[in-house]
Amino acid sequence: MKSFLIDRYVKGGSLRFTESLEPELRENDVMVAIHAASVNVLDTKIRDGEFKLILPYRLPLILGNDVAGVVVRVGAKVRRFKPGDNVYARPTQDRIGTFAEYIAMDEADVAMKPKNMTMEEAASIPLVALTAWQVLVERANLQKGQKVLIHAGSGGVGTIAIQLAKHLGAHVATTTSTVNIDLVKSLGADVVIDYKKDNFEEILRDYDVVLNSLGTDTLKKSVGVLKPGGKLISISGPPDPDFAKENGFGWPLRLVMRLLSLGIRRKSKRQGISYSFHFMTANGAQLGQITSLIEAGIIRPVVDRIFPFGKTNEALEYVETGRAKGKVVVAVK
Repeated sequence: MKSFLIDRYVKGGSLRFTESLEPELRENDVMVAIHAASVNVLDTKIRDGEFKLILPYRLPLILGNDVAGVVVRVGAKVRRFKPGDNVYARPTQDRIGTFAEYIAMDEADVAMKPKNMTMEEAASIPLVALTAWQVLVERANLQKGQKVLIHAGSGGVGTIAIQLAKHLGAHVATTTSTVNIDLVKSLGADVVIDYKKDNFEEILRDYDVVLNSLGTDTLKKSVGVLKPGGKLISISGPPDPDFAKENGFGWPLRLVMRLLSLGIRRKSKRQGISYSFHFMTANGAQLGQITSLIEAGIIRPVVDRIFPFGKTNEALEYVETGRAKGKVVVAVK
């Protein structure tokens, strides 16, 4: 099968287009012919080697963390899917590889594709929607009437998180650039901070939750907008000791993560709030719940551009510019 892979970690490097063996089909797996895959910032970070400590991949590695396609074969113990089913998924982190013609995934990570979406639209959803769900629903337990600040509202996670937070009944503030104000308002944002003109930390107060996907400076400033008991949740780091413990990392790595997050944890504690790092996990059951919201018209995709499969490297380069509204997708078939 044709695929795009990395042979070694190189910051800003290009993926190699090549022929690869089809993946092994295990007894709990579905084999999916990939119709579309979306590009995430995570793909660039893996390529650059930024996650090699916590995601120790064996190279060469086919990149890609989102998929929509058609089931072509199933393992002996698969009961939920059959050949011909239209599905989508975020494969578990140790079995990524959606920049290819086929992928094998555990059926527990897979859900039926929303009926009201194209393959390209569906491929834009899993990683960012699962991230938003796991942060806002599971970790933050966001309730009706609470106030949430979602940074980078026009990005992949932000566009979905705004819609999900509004569905949960929250009051939503977001940060974005001038050109994207109308977009985030159309998604349901109640308060929009144009970061090119205003400082969010000088305007917002007494928030219950902050979802951070930006850098350290933004993370530190976010502490001040939360009320006592508030929750600061970051998907861009730094990892904290709880994350290290949950993932069973050894003591050297636990120590590294304790030191990396020491500053923000201390700052948060002084303000009476909690800090946590979240790295999303594959979950077909949660994706099924998200499917229901999509089919009900509560969540809609935001797709900026669709690239042909042969231009996967160009798609990665476009994502790295930081100018994409929502998601960037690669059409494999």
